Amino acid sequence: MVNIAVMGYGTVGSGVVEVINTNGDIINQRAADQINIKYVLDLRDFPGDPIQEKIVHDVDVIINDPEIRIVVEVMGGVEPAYTFVKSCLEAGKSVVTSNKALVAKHGAELLSIARDRELNFLFEASVGGGIPIIRALNSSLTADKIEEITGILNGTTNYMLSKMFYEGADYADVLKEAQQNGFAEADPTADVKGYDACRKIAILSCLISGQQVDFEDIYTEGITEITKEDMMYAKEMDMTVKLLASSKRHGDHLHAIVAPALLGKEHPLCNVNGVFNAVFVTGNMLGDAMFYGSGAGKLPTASAVVADVVDAAKHLHRNIMTMWKNEKLTLLPIEDTCKRFFVRLQGGENERRAEIENIFGGVRFLTVDGLENEFGIVTPEMTEREYRRKSEQLFGVIRMIRLEE
Repeated sequence: MVNIAVMGYGTVGSGVVEVINTNGDIINQRAADQINIKYVLDLRDFPGDPIQEKIVHDVDVIINDPEIRIVVEVMGGVEPAYTFVKSCLEAGKSVVTSNKALVAKHGAELLSIARDRELNFLFEASVGGGIPIIRALNSSLTADKIEEITGILNGTTNYMLSKMFYEGADYADVLKEAQQNGFAEADPTADVKGYDACRKIAILSCLISGQQVDFEDIYTEGITEITKEDMMYAKEMDMTVKLLASSKRHGDHLHAIVAPALLGKEHPLCNVNGVFNAVFVTGNMLGDAMFYGSGAGKLPTASAVVADVVDAAKHLHRNIMTMWKNEKLTLLPIEDTCKRFFVRLQGGENERRAEIENIFGGVRFLTVDGLENEFGIVTPEMTEREYRRKSEQLFGVIRMIRLEE
């Protein structure tokens, strides 16, 4: 029997218990042992719930019990999760977590502690919910040098942008609907500002580079400025708008960004809609691959957590996780990256054509029926530095969105 403890009995924690209770026979068969939940840590009591007999309020009960071999951390946030997880590892217990904030901030250190003690620190559910992207990078794709990871890593924003595109809805209306349907938090800041996706691409960047990539260093834009008018231009261009989190190699450097992007219909992420997530990977030997599925939700996330529990149970005395060093990776500055840019401008196309062509050279001009006193352009490919310098010569810039090609 492998005794485990679950720290946190919220949405994901209760999902972990449900997955183990529902699929216990299959899980035990695949773990080649019986997985038994001995403790559940929470500040609350749950009278009437069968879990109450396993509830403890003091983390030291878990840390000091030698029978506990694996600890599941699904509390969220950096503290006290970091202190609890570090103490569990130092006490000789493997840890499984879904906590992207914890992994992005302290992943290198916690992986190092686990390796030194022949334990495991596993975090599949921290990126992409139920999509097995970390396991793929850690095992299936270890023969490849990963050249690019680009993903739709936040279900809330993907749901909202899909609604805005297909239904012509306003940002404020789709946000309210997402909150009513349980797809967005009461405070949606982490999602709509891009912070959630930023932490996830930071973790993936660490894994493919083998070094620490701080999420604070990743250029991040959210979707709060995207409007239904932007979507009208996207349709005119036969494209769509997605919030992309991307990490790409440029020679010896890595460039990471989170921002809305215009995608053509040939792009593999173009038709990923609703609350679904997808991760597009390019390896130097593999070529292209894509992972698609439920990026959030109680049971998909809990399924990924329990899969890590099974992995940890099968490798109780052997570290299996790819390391990344504490040494910080310096990202390629966004100013040095190249793209084409879509720009919405005030005024009339004919009146401003000469001015625009004088600044940018050959551009594609766009107008949309129903939108008056404005037009759009698509620039030639140029660096962000060059675009910013040229755009400073323009008046009446309404919006800029990068093209992903």
